[in-house]
Amino acid sequence: MRQPGIIEGNAGVLWRGFKVVSGKGSNAVPALAMRELTGGYSQRRPVLHEVSITVNPGEMVGLIGLNGAGKSTAIKHILGLMVPQSGEVRVAGATLEENRDLYRSSTAYVPEQPSLFPNLTVREHLQWTAMAYDLEQTAATSRMEELAETFRMTEAFNSLPDTLSKGMKQKVMLMNALLVKPPLLIIDEPFLGLDPLAIRGLLAALDDVRAEGSAILLSSHILPALERKANRLVVLHRGRIIAEGTPREVKAQAGCTDPESTMDDAFELLVLAAEGGHPRA
Repeated sequence: MRQPGIIEGNAGVLWRGFKVVSGKGSNAVPALAMRELTGGYSQRRPVLHEVSITVNPGEMVGLIGLNGAGKSTAIKHILGLMVPQSGEVRVAGATLEENRDLYRSSTAYVPEQPSLFPNLTVREHLQWTAMAYDLEQTAATSRMEELAETFRMTEAFNSLPDTLSKGMKQKVMLMNALLVKPPLLIIDEPFLGLDPLAIRGLLAALDDVRAEGSAILLSSHILPALERKANRLVVLHRGRIIAEGTPREVKAQAGCTDPESTMDDAFELLVLAAEGGHPRA
């Protein structure tokens, strides 16, 4: 059943929201507060086990783990697509049950696989998003042009999705999310399919929205980018958090003593330790 305020279509679901003021600082309400959440598809075999994740305004938190670690399940719980077995999720200070409109309108999600309307051009996708989120027209148009330049999509502005590569489709998804500048932006594997210049442009764009107060939860296997840009990392393994903190703190938790150790090195050590194995010689 369609809920009030929902606009649905082939590209997913966008919510006609209202402006949410989220400031920085110690007294700011977290954009995301997941507290000791246990959940998944089955009561008998939960995927997540007492997982807690906090993302504050202006922060980027990287969510990393092997395939099947529980990252997608965590994101589905945050989006309200799954009901926790225990624990809770708060977005902009509210649970989905307490304030559905606030919860929904405070989040934008970019999935790993692009999903676009086949009969809308790149420009029309952005215009549709601006209308769905009730953005001011002049400011939204200016922002669209900036994003098109950032992602080198100006020449494709009037193109339909079927004429675009997968990487270009992913750029369209990212441009729509960044146009909104929500309190919480959730991005799943944004670097897949992007060329080096697009990755650089994306990271710069994410820096901009963070500076304006948006919080970002970014799930990726591209650990060097997260090491450079994320304020904190959360490492999931078999539905449990096995390490968290700044990139330096996560390396320390992994036992990386070599100053040239990478986040890939630390991740391998953490997973092997969690599985009772030993690092390769």
